[in-house]
Amino acid sequence: MKHALFCCAVACAALAAQLHADEATPPAAAERDGSHDFDFNLGVWKTHIVRQAHPLSNSNETIKIDGVVHVRPVWNGRAQVEEIEADGPHGHWEGLTLFTYNPVAHQWVQTFLNSQSGRFGGDSLMGAFHDGRAELFATDTVDGRAVLVRGTWSGITPTAHRYEEAYSTDGGKTWEVEFTGDLTKASEADLPTVSNTDGSHEFDFDFGTWKTHSSRLMHPLTGASDWRDMDGLTVVTPLWGGRANLAEFKGTGPAGTVELIALRVYNPTTKQWSINFTHPGTGLWGDAPGIGEFKNGRVDFYDQEPINGKAVLVRFSMWGITKDTAQSEQAFSTDGGKTWEVNWVNKYTRAPEKPAGG
Repeated sequence: MKHALFCCAVACAALAAQLHADEATPPAAAERDGSHDFDFNLGVWKTHIVRQAHPLSNSNETIKIDGVVHVRPVWNGRAQVEEIEADGPHGHWEGLTLFTYNPVAHQWVQTFLNSQSGRFGGDSLMGAFHDGRAELFATDTVDGRAVLVRGTWSGITPTAHRYEEAYSTDGGKTWEVEFTGDLTKASEADLPTVSNTDGSHEFDFDFGTWKTHSSRLMHPLTGASDWRDMDGLTVVTPLWGGRANLAEFKGTGPAGTVELIALRVYNPTTKQWSINFTHPGTGLWGDAPGIGEFKNGRVDFYDQEPINGKAVLVRFSMWGITKDTAQSEQAFSTDGGKTWEVNWVNKYTRAPEKPAGG
C-alpha cells in the first residue's frame, strides 16, 4: 500500500511539473510568410555598380558600370526575374537574376545567369529577410579558391536600395566587399532598345498565352501505365529581347495542381539553347540544364538527372510548331538513349488575345 501511495505521489508530482512546464513554455511562433519580401525590387531601376577588378588580392583597382535593371513578378510575386544591361570600360554587359521563394524553408533563392554562356553562375544564394534587410549565402570558387559568398540587400526605400556582395575565406569571420550596386527608381522610358540580328530567335513563335492539355505518367520507370490528364495555361514572355524566355505553366486535373517555370536561354557561342525548371514547392532550379538546338523545326534538350537514386538520361522535346499550335514531351532513358519512355505530353493551342481593356 505504501509503495502504491508513493508511486501515486511521484506520478502526481511529475504531472504537476509537466503542467507547470507547459505553462512556462509559450508555443513556438509560426514562421512568417516572406513570399513578398522582394516586392520592393519590382519595376525599372538605374544602377551604378562598382566591383573589385581582382578579388581577394588586396588590390584597390575597381571597375565602374552603369546600366538599367528591369524586374518583373512571377507566380504573383512569389518569384521574380531581373534583367540587367550595363556598359563599362570593357564594353556591354548583360545579366539575369532569378528570385524564387521556398515556402518550406521560408527562404529566398537568388540565382544568376550570364548572357555569354546561358548558364547559371555558381551556387544559388539562399537566405531570408530580418528587420528590413536580407542576407543570402552560398559557396563558390574564386581563382580556384573556395570562398563563402554573402549577398546583402539593404537601405530599402520606395525609390532606392543597395545590393552588396562579399567574400569570406575564413568561414565568415571576416568579409571583403567585392561588388556594390546602388539602384534608384527609373521608368519604362529608360529601358534600352534591343536590336537583334543573329539567329537566336527560334523561340519567338512561343511568346504569348497557350491553352495547354497535359498527360502525365504518374510513376515513370516502374512499368506502370497510370496516366493523368490536366488542363491549364502556359504564358511565355521574352527576356533579353528574345534571346531568353520564361514559360510559366499552371495546370489542374484529378491528380491536383501543378505549377512550373521553364527558363530557356540562348548561348551565342555554341548556338544552342539551355532549359531549366523550377516549381513553387522549393524555388530551386535543376542541378544541370538540358542543352539542345533546333533542327528542321524540332528542338531536343538532353541532360542527366538522378531519379530514385539512378542516373537517368532526360530528353525534353518540342515540335509540331505552327502559328497557333505546338507540342512538347518529356522522356526518360535508362540504357544510354537506346530506348525512351515518354512520361509527359503537352499539346498547346494559342489562346485568343484579350481585347483592349479586357
